[in-house]
Amino acid sequence: MQFEVFTLLPEVFPSYLETSIIKRARERGLIDVRLHNIRDYTHDKHHTTDDAPYGGGGGMVMKPEPVFEAVESVLGTASPQSAPEADSNIPIILLTPQGRVFNQTIAKELSQYPRIALLCGRYEGVDERIREELVTDEISIGDFVLTGGELPALLLIDAVSRLLPDVLGDPTGAEDDSHAMGLLEYPHYTRPPEFRGSKVPDVLLSGDHAKIEKWRREQALERTFNKRPDMLEKADLTKEDLKLLKKLKEQQTDNEQTG
Repeated sequence: MQFEVFTLLPEVFPSYLETSIIKRARERGLIDVRLHNIRDYTHDKHHTTDDAPYGGGGGMVMKPEPVFEAVESVLGTASPQSAPEADSNIPIILLTPQGRVFNQTIAKELSQYPRIALLCGRYEGVDERIREELVTDEISIGDFVLTGGELPALLLIDAVSRLLPDVLGDPTGAEDDSHAMGLLEYPHYTRPPEFRGSKVPDVLLSGDHAKIEKWRREQALERTFNKRPDMLEKADLTKEDLKLLKKLKEQQTDNEQTG
């Protein structure tokens, strides 16, 4: 997969992209992250990319000209007078607090594309014509505001990349992650079997894979029930899952009445 990142701060990215799983994925050619400095597409001696907003107010606004030229040049848009059409299969995503909130479902959706463009906003925001006539999607990483879209872009690259074939060492690793299966992930343990009086559950040492899978499913359900019950409304639940949830609800009611 190829990520085209348009930013005013390309120097933010290398330290993260050159470590761990993302680094190995790049070295193996599984992903390609190309950084494009929007300032390189300006035509004045000061490389101006922002200006004061019409109508007054605080902050500066990213100018449309260098952003349009950067995206159109890299993606090969046919005409600067038209909306992007060189390759309609390339999402052009603006990272903005106004976008749809990023989640695992969106990450999986984006992982199906061979190429994605990410536009990192800065300052007070972008000229509205960028939003209306250039980008094809808007994504937020939560209901808060950052100083720019670079961190959200890195987050998106990471979340999408780990869903691609062969990026993770475990072929099914991403399938068991929290949110990937519609539930929070079950607890994990490793050596030593006992630490400061706390022991690893016996079932995990039993070697009985059927019992282990059953325990993990039950733990995932219980953890989701306690921490993120809202997720259960959309989760794909079996009859056994529903029986366990009914039991958990009854226990919760009993605890509230005795508490």
